[in-house]
Amino acid sequence: MTTTAPSYLDTMLAPGPKLLRTSLRLDAVVTGANGLAYLALSGPLESLLGLDTRIGIPIGIFLTLYGIAVAAIGAPATINTTLVRIVIAGNAAWTVISLAALIEGALELNVVGGIWTVMQAVTVGGFAALQYLGLRRNQ
Repeated sequence: MTTTAPSYLDTMLAPGPKLLRTSLRLDAVVTGANGLAYLALSGPLESLLGLDTRIGIPIGIFLTLYGIAVAAIGAPATINTTLVRIVIAGNAAWTVISLAALIEGALELNVVGGIWTVMQAVTVGGFAALQYLGLRRNQ
């Protein structure tokens, strides 16, 4: 009889802090990288997405700082559940506000920008869902 090691996904989805920590780290990396991209490539990204030129840099600063904060929240041996709830609420709010802004046309994005906004909202909403699930399994 052959025994196989558990897959990474099985380990991540097991009860305990693994899912919570992994979802926070993934959120921090993706959000931070997105923020840095908005900062380093603000002109080309604003043009590609149809984003007002006054919006890209502030979004980049916010996302970079948010990514750093999420990384800091997920770093300690014992994760502060109150701070995780704030991250979950922030991610849920970003998701709703992004979709509402798109529907209302508040950012006047082009088609590529609209698709990007939906993809970001789905990704951030997914982070919120995984973090919520990880928090529930961690308690």
